Amino acid sequence: MATPTIQPGTTKIGWIGTGVMGASMVGHLMDAGFSATVYNRSQSKAETLLKKGASWADSPKAVAEKSDVIFSIVGFPADVREVLLGEQGALAGASADKILVDMTTSDPSLAVEIAEAAATKGVHSIDAPVSGGDVGAKNGTLSIMIGGDEQVVDALKPCWNAMGKTIVYQGGPGSGQHTKMVNQILIATNMIGVCEALLYGYKAGLDLPTVLESVGSGAAGSWSLSNLGPRIMDNNFDPGFFVEHFIKDMGIALAEAKAMNLSLPGLALGHQLYLAVQAQGHGRDGTHALQLALASLSNVDWESRT
Repeated sequence: MATPTIQPGTTKIGWIGTGVMGASMVGHLMDAGFSATVYNRSQSKAETLLKKGASWADSPKAVAEKSDVIFSIVGFPADVREVLLGEQGALAGASADKILVDMTTSDPSLAVEIAEAAATKGVHSIDAPVSGGDVGAKNGTLSIMIGGDEQVVDALKPCWNAMGKTIVYQGGPGSGQHTKMVNQILIATNMIGVCEALLYGYKAGLDLPTVLESVGSGAAGSWSLSNLGPRIMDNNFDPGFFVEHFIKDMGIALAEAKAMNLSLPGLALGHQLYLAVQAQGHGRDGTHALQLALASLSNVDWESRT
């Protein structure tokens, strides 16, 4: 398979999934000079992009037929399978030397399956999940973890540079997804610490913004504390990343760990706590809604505190 040349003005971009993060990401590609064809299950979520000059397609297959590089960022592995490998999926509409780039956090084994299926048609396939949430997507500062053919990954640099700040090639197909599992394991236990610490500070009678000023830049500092801590304090649990999607990610990581005979009790605890968050009706809130579940364990009405 030939490695295509990717450049703004000539390369046509396709995008499947214009949700919380996807809309910002394809918007950056358009700002960089790429023309875009987009598809989303709810067309209303693509209206801003259409007004900006993107074209609409009625299916992932139609996106691929009109594009040189087809990006996808959807919800769950089943969605990835449908939009890439389904009857109306992108691979069905892709011809030789086109590139599929899945940026969903998904099963490493599915990334390998997609790469193998794509290769039978002479199509390149890259797995490139991201970290940074809605803030990173809006600011074009995502961390992008990439698996697949290294030459194709290098050819896509103009695209990576438009969307992210930390862009690292991890290895062959599935390597990007495995790296994202490492990322999610780190976040799961870190979020427990962030939420418990703020709960402690509140019960101790401290002024939480002042506390954050002291601890945020020291050894206890983290992206979650600096970016989500203020949202927690403001009772703003709007999603940068949905709880239900994080539960999915932790489930993937636990399944992969089991297959490798690894015991990850911290991750298992995080998974159980987030199941409680979902059971309390916060599955479509942001991951920092863990604060509400932890507060309820101590009979603290976090949202009504004075």
